[in-house]
Amino acid sequence: MARFPVIAVLAALVSPTPAFAQSAAPAAPLTLGGVTISGSLRTRVEGWNWFEADANDDYAFSGSLLRASLRRASRRYAWQLELAVPLLVALPDDAIAAVPQGQLGLGANYFAANDGSRHQAAVFLKQALVRLNDVAGVPGQSLSAGRMEFVDGTEVTPKNPTVAAVKRDRVAHRLIGNFAFSHVGRSIDGVQYVRDTPAWNVTALAGRPTQGVFQVDGWGEVDVNLAYAALTHQHAAPGRASEWRLFTIAYGDRRNGVLKTDNRPAAVRRGDADRITLATVGGHYIGAFETARGPIDLLAWGAAQAGAWGTLDHRAVAIAAEAGWQIPNATLRPWVRGGYDYASGDSDPNDRRHGTFFQVLPTPRVYARFPFFNLMNIGDAFAEVLLRPSTSLTGRVDVHALRLADANDLWYSGGGAFQPSTFGYTGRPSNGARNLATLLDASAEYAVSPHAAVGVYGGLVRAGAVVESTYPKSSNAQFGYVELTVRF
Repeated sequence: MARFPVIAVLAALVSPTPAFAQSAAPAAPLTLGGVTISGSLRTRVEGWNWFEADANDDYAFSGSLLRASLRRASRRYAWQLELAVPLLVALPDDAIAAVPQGQLGLGANYFAANDGSRHQAAVFLKQALVRLNDVAGVPGQSLSAGRMEFVDGTEVTPKNPTVAAVKRDRVAHRLIGNFAFSHVGRSIDGVQYVRDTPAWNVTALAGRPTQGVFQVDGWGEVDVNLAYAALTHQHAAPGRASEWRLFTIAYGDRRNGVLKTDNRPAAVRRGDADRITLATVGGHYIGAFETARGPIDLLAWGAAQAGAWGTLDHRAVAIAAEAGWQIPNATLRPWVRGGYDYASGDSDPNDRRHGTFFQVLPTPRVYARFPFFNLMNIGDAFAEVLLRPSTSLTGRVDVHALRLADANDLWYSGGGAFQPSTFGYTGRPSNGARNLATLLDASAEYAVSPHAAVGVYGGLVRAGAVVESTYPKSSNAQFGYVELTVRF
């Protein structure tokens, strides 16, 4: 079978970028009558070579997202109004195979989520919120209401650059995210409370996620209730810095007629119309320590869940343990990291307990850069090297050894509810195997000016027994893209 030349496409698309390098530094923000006007345009061409299937597994398409924002801020209040315009071009109309092979990459996801047209565009309200500052005369206390983006783990931006980077890349988006990688994204309609001091932060959120993600119409809500609360503490001392957070999430899926994705037989799942009501409690710790041989960082993250998965009791856990070392080198500034992520699976599809860790509403691509899996029923042993030769150029290489946590459960992908009638997660059978795949990928990002950046990514999957049992014709898959982001 002919394979899409991912590397050639990336090279061809990167070649025009030197013109941007001659752009002048951005002007001061445009302000009219106290209102600041800003925005961004991100455009990406994606090439997919999914595991060889009984439909088109080899295609390319492009997606763009334009965001335009008006905002005004004062000491007492602030407001923001933002519109989003997603555009999808040349989606594959033949990249959906029969179950269990299913949708073959994100191009198929976009096509299935919309009206069956290969070209899609829409305009919708991305954010519309008002924030009251220093509520009740208490400095650092604020209350926001309206449509907003929210990402768990981003309540505080640490001053220590190592802690900030680990938190951004390995904590944020794990359970609640804006799905920023997609060409539509996700927002929350609700209210948010914040109490912020130099060392402590309390954040609470209650709301409902919007439609979007793969569906270009992001106006409506999904009938899912979400509540979140977190306590975060930061500590800094000479030669070390740390942060810990405790959080809890309440999730209630109230949608009727939506078939749950789990390892029970289809007939049993079709007969289960009860709601999903889950509570998640967890926390994280990040530490950064200066040593004579370079900074070292440590990360521990964990969560436990309980509640009702339809007619089943739900009990599940997930953990992450990671460490990193920034090797002294003035030229490449290498940062080596590694660790293990684990999320429980379900051991028996016929008992009264559901044991698959539920990832709630994440941005899965942060942790699965080739998004053929997510952090459900998974064991992910990984190593990565980050290279930072200049402030304008960064590169990263990862390798992941992926195994299912339980061979009696499914191989899961997806990032949560985004449509009234679509569950948001898909599951393919394991067929009694645990070895999912080995993933090797690399990326680079170059800031061609203060307001424009180019990114490239390429990933290669070597299938394990789980994948081969569903896609017996192929042992490899490839995914690559080139992306341009301009902020104005």
